Amino acid sequence: MSDEASTSAKTFAEKQAERMKRLRDLHAKRNEARQQNHKEVVEEDKRKKLPSNWEARKRQAEWIMQDENSRKEAEAKGIDYDRAKLLNMDAIEAGRLDRKRKKKNPDPGFADFEQATIRQYNRLVKGIKPNMESYEEAKEKLGPAFYGDRNTILHGLHNDKKDAVDRMVDDLEKQIAKREKYSRRRMHNDDADIDYINERNAKFNQKLERFYGEHTRETKLNLERGTAI
Repeated sequence: MSDEASTSAKTFAEKQAERMKRLRDLHAKRNEARQQNHKEVVEEDKRKKLPSNWEARKRQAEWIMQDENSRKEAEAKGIDYDRAKLLNMDAIEAGRLDRKRKKKNPDPGFADFEQATIRQYNRLVKGIKPNMESYEEAKEKLGPAFYGDRNTILHGLHNDKKDAVDRMVDDLEKQIAKREKYSRRRMHNDDADIDYINERNAKFNQKLERFYGEHTRETKLNLERGTAI
């Protein structure tokens, strides 16, 4: 083989090797783009399944955590955190907070049990102090099951913490105490017929009257008149 043919063969082999390298790089970039695209699709699907106010709730949780940490640092240094916070606040923010504090709380009330449940849910959510460390640990532990759908079974994957259980018990006790405060005995009707021997029997008779009164009214009147057969 001549030197010219050898050089030509060597040049062709180098070009072919360069083309193969470029082809492998293109394949690698395509696979990377495919994986990145799949990851973005999964993240987008997760975001769509989150509540509409998720970002606002997340910012609020982060602000609460930052505020709690700043308060602990101030207490450790012996500084009045509320006073230091007010000193570092500008006039516009202070005025906004003052107007918000003076503004009356318009209570729209509720017309049905659904609205009452929503009010209670919002009240409980405002009282929750999120623990972002536990949140991240649970997210890492559960993996895809953390954003569970209708086919996800969480039984056995989650263990309730003692603090959470105690907080739930305290809230239930507060609800019971509040309910007892507003419960009251109904006024006794002196004009009503006395057809009972005690309060329990009176309630039982009221239930009977509510369900069967219209069917037994004539028989009851006949018994009272003494004309029943």
